Amino acid sequence: MRLKIILLTAAMIMAAVTACKPGARSAAQITVINNKIEIDTALKNYAEEYEKKTGVRVIVRSFGSDAHFAPYVTAMFNAGIEPEILIIEGTAGYEEAKRAGRVTDLSGEPWVNDTDVAFIDPENGMVAGFPVAIEGWGLAYNKPLLDKAGIDPSTLVNVTAIRNAFAKIESMKNELDIDDVVSMTAGPGMTWVTGLHGINAYLSLGLPHNDSSRYIDKLLNRQIDTDRLTKFAEYYDLLFGYSNRNMLLAGNYDQQLSDFANGKNVFIHQGNWIDPALRELGAAFEMGYIPHAFLNETTDGIFVSAPSWYIVNAKSKNIEEAKMFLAAIAGTQEGHDYMVNKAGMVPAFKSVTLRPAGYLSRAVQDWVRQGKIYAWHQYEMPETFGMNTLGPIFHQLASGRIDTGEFVRLFTNAVLTQP
Repeated sequence: MRLKIILLTAAMIMAAVTACKPGARSAAQITVINNKIEIDTALKNYAEEYEKKTGVRVIVRSFGSDAHFAPYVTAMFNAGIEPEILIIEGTAGYEEAKRAGRVTDLSGEPWVNDTDVAFIDPENGMVAGFPVAIEGWGLAYNKPLLDKAGIDPSTLVNVTAIRNAFAKIESMKNELDIDDVVSMTAGPGMTWVTGLHGINAYLSLGLPHNDSSRYIDKLLNRQIDTDRLTKFAEYYDLLFGYSNRNMLLAGNYDQQLSDFANGKNVFIHQGNWIDPALRELGAAFEMGYIPHAFLNETTDGIFVSAPSWYIVNAKSKNIEEAKMFLAAIAGTQEGHDYMVNKAGMVPAFKSVTLRPAGYLSRAVQDWVRQGKIYAWHQYEMPETFGMNTLGPIFHQLASGRIDTGEFVRLFTNAVLTQP
């Protein structure tokens, strides 16, 4: 794996250097870093159409699934390459870019008043980030299979109801023609599923969206709510117990999606970003979300936010062209078509009237319209803490090497000794 990463990084840098050599282009060129591998094809196709219309060449560098984008971008910086449009996933990434002098003020851009989820500099109120989309997740379900099992997803809003539903589905595996109840991954390379998206349930489930900092504040101050964390650990132990062991410990992103798309599981632990991939896999059944309701009381909501933001690199050569590219995505029919119809995203801009085709993206829209949403706080943790420190603890629980009590102890110790 290490050799593979080195070779891929070297290839990426050589390609970028070649593209930036004098004579390699006849017009302005910008490079966009994309951390959503699911939209790679759609974004590259849009970039080609944008070039035909404007003459500006747009190079898209996509990273995702098993390959996190940060090491590759760092390698580009070290090679003296400064992409015009970078990606940040929250405060930690923003602060790093700001310290490096790579942040451009976007406050005057035409899309600013068309969104409620731009990234705002917490110190000076400057608009610094263009929201890529609105995304959400809970526990996605296959509605025809739930219907066949006689289970109403709207009732699955507390841990007792979920536990009972899992047990019922398990008893009907032959009748439903499924392999396992849940399609779940928790192994190396997939710690973003557990250490980031998973941990956010502990951080925000049940809290008002606009007043939800209680547990992230505690964590950053090296404090843990042991009772809440214990219930959280028990819930993930439940998910792991109803998942295929090989998939859980060694499966990758593509395998996880393929099993769900082929009707081999009733539930999958992923967000609405999987809509395009599921469509390519031929999954045409109706889908929706139930909450990650790990508490005894009702928690009727899913986690929704802008997952990431584009920032314009102040060290790049074509800043104005980068701004124009983002403005076109937010403010033109072609941009709206790309976001909704081609990439299957839920747009962050109020002027977009199109409705996504994907069932999971539509489900996110519906939860938002009902006001049943919880915030994201996972990216406020110290950078790499979720994936590199907490993720392996989930893996130990999934493998059976530790029980929930030991999970709580290791998790608590990690918080107490965090950077």
